[in-house]
Amino acid sequence: MDAQTKLEVEAAAFRRLQKHLMEDRTDVQNIDMMNLTGFCRNCLSRWYQEAAVERGIVMTKDEGRAAYYGMPFADWKTKHQTDAGPTAQAAFDETHPKG
Repeated sequence: MDAQTKLEVEAAAFRRLQKHLMEDRTDVQNIDMMNLTGFCRNCLSRWYQEAAVERGIVMTKDEGRAAYYGMPFADWKTKHQTDAGPTAQAAFDETHPKG
């Protein structure tokens, strides 16, 4: 596979992952993803923003989130995010200690 085709395949896979998380599985909460995988939609939006900045594109964290989520993050939270239950929060606190 040549470099351009590889880049296009990787981009297509990213877009499919994004669609899956943003359209097909809106029920899966970010905290659950963090507890199981160590990353979530917010991580993906941050990686998107960091990649843009590495290429000289000025993009804030909020702009990166809006680009990834397809809407302002506050809108996503209102539509899809629920409060973390005590079990999910305890698992997160255990794997992501403060300090």
